[in-house]
Amino acid sequence: MDNRRLSLEVVVADLDLAAVRAFVAVVDEGQFGHAADVLEISQQAVSKRIAKLENRFGVALLERGVGGVSATDAGKRLLPHARSLLAVAATAVSAVREEPRPLRVATQGDRQAETQTMRYYLERHPERDTEIVISNVFSTSRDALLGGRADAALARAYGGPQSFPPEIRAAPAYLEPLQLLVGKDHPLAGRSVVALDDVRRYPAWVPGASVPSEWADYYRQLSEFSGVAVETGQRPEPIEAVLSRVAASDILTSFTGEGFLTPWHPHIRRLPIVDPVPTYPHALLWSSANSHPGLPHLIDYFRENYNADIAPDCWIPEVDRRLFGP
Repeated sequence: MDNRRLSLEVVVADLDLAAVRAFVAVVDEGQFGHAADVLEISQQAVSKRIAKLENRFGVALLERGVGGVSATDAGKRLLPHARSLLAVAATAVSAVREEPRPLRVATQGDRQAETQTMRYYLERHPERDTEIVISNVFSTSRDALLGGRADAALARAYGGPQSFPPEIRAAPAYLEPLQLLVGKDHPLAGRSVVALDDVRRYPAWVPGASVPSEWADYYRQLSEFSGVAVETGQRPEPIEAVLSRVAASDILTSFTGEGFLTPWHPHIRRLPIVDPVPTYPHALLWSSANSHPGLPHLIDYFRENYNADIAPDCWIPEVDRRLFGP
């Protein structure tokens, strides 16, 4: 056995799942303090666990920046494997104890429509042992499914940098109409609705689409179809910052989903878009190899409640039409 192989086996053998869990929590929360709250330990304990993990690998996994903590290149390579390790460990514990674990469903963010649809489902089916796994722009709900962190995900089924293994299945879940956000002094502000062709005259500020993703691909295709110039900048911004920038401009617009919980702003006007209605196609994704007993009920629920009646009047990318029709 060569030294390199021996070294790798030592690292694997000495991996501390508590340290791995701390690493994932810090990446997800973006702050050591927030991660400590989630893990219900002290911030000092989180720092010690991260230091132990970095010492074991011999590389820095996290870096501090102005906006918080983010993963280094090495940390980004580790992250999907770290999530898989935690998911496998949880499954192993459940199997040994013969305890059914909750069905885990990943959604993209706390304000997003897919999270609201899952909360609606749980309110009407309290007997279902189901957990919502909240993702973010850097660790998407599709990542959570592929990495074993979730049993299912609500996300766009097509587009973006990811390719799915053949066992991933998809069902239409929700067509979400987009609405236009403008400031009170914008030329379109006084309208009750706005035609998509009229939106073409003004640039749209969508910094969330700066991240290579299925939604970035969606906005690229929307721009090509409509002629609307979608500007993204270099990095995502909080929705509050987007609203402030749009509210202060008489040129910029932005988009929001009908089901997105957009914060209230006194100088923002929210306008439905028509002719056609651009919609974002949310799908339920799962693996055919997953045998969780709660999964069939969730699949049937979304198949029965998908708002297919609005599809004929909507624009969605052509690649999504095969799933959402007609």
